[in-house]
Amino acid sequence: MNYKSEFSERYSDLYTENKQLIQSSSTEYINSFREEAIERYRILGIPSRKSEMYRYTNLDIFFRHDFKNYLAPDDEDFIKAEEFRCDVASLDTHGLVLMNGFYPDLKNKLRQLPEGVWVGSLREASVRFSDRIREHYGKYAKSESDGLVHLNTAMASDGIFVYVPEGTRLTKPVQIVNLVYSDEDIFNQHRNLIIVEKNSEIAIIICDHTLSPRKFLTNAVTEVYVGENSHFDIIRVQNEHNNASKISHTFIHQEKNSQASSNNLTLHGGLVRNSTYHFLGGEGAESNSYGLYLADKFQHVDNYINVEHAFPHCTSNQLFKGVLDDMATGAFNGRIYVAKDAQGTLAYQRNNNILLTDDAKMYTKPQLEIYADDVKCSHGATVGQIDNDALFYLRSRGIEKREAMLMLMFAFTHEVIQKIRIDPLRERMDNLVMQRLKGELSRCASCMVQCG
Repeated sequence: MNYKSEFSERYSDLYTENKQLIQSSSTEYINSFREEAIERYRILGIPSRKSEMYRYTNLDIFFRHDFKNYLAPDDEDFIKAEEFRCDVASLDTHGLVLMNGFYPDLKNKLRQLPEGVWVGSLREASVRFSDRIREHYGKYAKSESDGLVHLNTAMASDGIFVYVPEGTRLTKPVQIVNLVYSDEDIFNQHRNLIIVEKNSEIAIIICDHTLSPRKFLTNAVTEVYVGENSHFDIIRVQNEHNNASKISHTFIHQEKNSQASSNNLTLHGGLVRNSTYHFLGGEGAESNSYGLYLADKFQHVDNYINVEHAFPHCTSNQLFKGVLDDMATGAFNGRIYVAKDAQGTLAYQRNNNILLTDDAKMYTKPQLEIYADDVKCSHGATVGQIDNDALFYLRSRGIEKREAMLMLMFAFTHEVIQKIRIDPLRERMDNLVMQRLKGELSRCASCMVQCG
């Protein structure tokens, strides 16, 4: 049975009223997905808390708001995107910027990196790389129960396109900075497509920022194809203000002997929902899902992970950790599915949480669904407070209580941070997490744009 929010019809009407504008900025192939998607959305709607997937996340708080709908870019908005500079000097990346879900470079919508990798606007790529788009777009972002995925397919017009040709190893990461800026409250959507052909390697860093203090709602979908014997890393750093709601869906399809890792690092945000789907579609594939979330005040962070083992001798790991303070709430729903023929599967899942107050709440739901008999699978979850014995030990060595608690919390979180294989980013995250644990509201990087 489908459970949808009472506000679902509002966004269905939004598509109907702006259908011509939405389709005018896309190719015929991408538009061919829209009608079926909006019909699926009309059936499923915006998930309510009666839906098992969103049981602990109330989307109505944000979707009932009367947003300005950001359906077409404004050239003046792109000035902010051009001004943005990440000042992590040692983080050497190929940088891309999205402003309110649109690629802002008006002169160079697609560019080829020295290694032969193409990056830029998905809208432009749908014209210049039509064969690749037809092969991969819309093939992996599928959901039987989440109407927001279908709403994105129906309405998103642009986003980031990354194409890594066969046999290519990109030594520098690609950094995608998602900026949201407006003098009004806005709802925006974008769609990303990343194609990593066989025997290739790439790392993607996604940084989410808000540049003005208005209410923002973002619904984003990212499709990733990882070819045979390829390596792919995606690291998402979320650092937005309390009026922002970020809903992200990431679908990673892996072929034989491929390796893919996803790491969601949530430092700040009013409401954050990350859904990550790993499909192990070839023998010997390996996936790793990591997450760290820090929340206080009335913030809410929800991580949904679905790993599907469809072929034999595949491996998956899940490690998610959270620290919740004040009245903050968190949710973790991790599912491992092992198909009947997926013999020799290794699958592990762990979720650990620290609550710093009696009012903070964490809901955790690890799941195993196994239909094969030759497997090694485990899952576990803990919710508790700072270890008093460890705290007593540190204080007995002359360490003040607050400092001792910070040391313990940092050690707790570092297990996830150390999974980042990009050294400058890992060091930066160490610093940011420590600042966050101290209660300091900080941006991911100092930049020319002075965020409120």
